[in-house]
Amino acid sequence: MGVEIKESAVSDAEFEDMKRFVSDYLSASVENEDDGGRMRWYPWHSAEYRFNHILNVVDLATRIADREGADVNVVRVAALFHDISKLEADQDVHAEEGARVAREFLSSHGDYPESFVDQVCQVVSDHSYQGSLTDVSLETRCLIEADILDKIGANGTALMLLRMGYEARTHMDAAEMVERVFERGRDASARLETDTAQSFAHQRLKRVKWFREWLEEEVPEMDHDGQFSG
Repeated sequence: MGVEIKESAVSDAEFEDMKRFVSDYLSASVENEDDGGRMRWYPWHSAEYRFNHILNVVDLATRIADREGADVNVVRVAALFHDISKLEADQDVHAEEGARVAREFLSSHGDYPESFVDQVCQVVSDHSYQGSLTDVSLETRCLIEADILDKIGANGTALMLLRMGYEARTHMDAAEMVERVFERGRDASARLETDTAQSFAHQRLKRVKWFREWLEEEVPEMDHDGQFSG
């Protein structure tokens, strides 16, 4: 029988090397484009935003995996690579392309067991799955849930308010836009399956609701007929 060369655990130093690679890869993806890329003037389409989103997802996915009993090493490495091809590949294939890049990196850096590399790449490839999260592995579920969570709550609200500026909206539209964050977050969080992710979503949605209420309390003219239904 063959003997695995090393455990699947990833050291802090190895993970830092992966982070540098992902950051550099995203930056190069933008620099190599002739036409400036897809709406790069929106912050969430920049290399800086995408890397920050990835780090947020790594943190969330790791916490979910730890509490739910998933393989934390698989989840955090998959989370780090999940959007590495987001800025260079079409949306419908970026997951598969990300898995390809992850495999190339993991196979050429260190002596990770083949089973570990396969599992990481499968999670990356599956993270765009739109069906029920009961149909995927626990590790994939942790990553998808973390990806969903980063788009709701205070972070999602900040991005929506930034979008208002780019669209030349006035601050009087803020309550309506924040409500949109709440509604989208509520709809997205309906997919969550783990108790940990559901708890995180509940906390984040409460913050959005409170922010909308504070806005309307301080700027009465901002109030409109739409009401939070959550």
